Amino acid sequence: MHTRDFELREWQLSDAASLAENANNIHIWNNLRDYFPHPYWEEDGKQFIGMTLGKPLPATEMALVIDGKAVGGIGIVLKTDVERIGAEIGYWLGENYWNRGVMTEAVKEMVSYVFLHFPEIRKIYATSFDFNIASQRVLQKAGFEREGILKQAAMKNGKVINLHYYSILKSPK
Repeated sequence: MHTRDFELREWQLSDAASLAENANNIHIWNNLRDYFPHPYWEEDGKQFIGMTLGKPLPATEMALVIDGKAVGGIGIVLKTDVERIGAEIGYWLGENYWNRGVMTEAVKEMVSYVFLHFPEIRKIYATSFDFNIASQRVLQKAGFEREGILKQAAMKNGKVINLHYYSILKSPK
């Protein structure tokens, strides 16, 4: 997926160095789940990319590429069982690329991709930490609606926090 400002594509092993360069940032880690490593080393990138390459197609994890370098990531987690018509979206972007509208456009592109390539998916949702106003704005600008606030639903950096729950539904045909 190409836009004027970036490309979304499957991860490649050659992305490991730029992935680590952009992901190894405490400001990014503070806004993500704890399983995202910090510090983030090139070996972490190689392991992550290897895992993504081992998944069946269509891809659920994409590199966000600017000027030929992987500077962020976006992906979905397909839900199972009774929630199998839903997917959770997650994303991050290197700090040098913040406040340019890149992530809003990437989320829009990923939503279109998911609804096209995973026809069973009816709903895509995301949660955002209470303090991550920038991510909440990204979701709103990308067409997501806040459904509610999950009170005391997570712990980050030793603090119990609220999660803001956003979703977008597939348009009926």
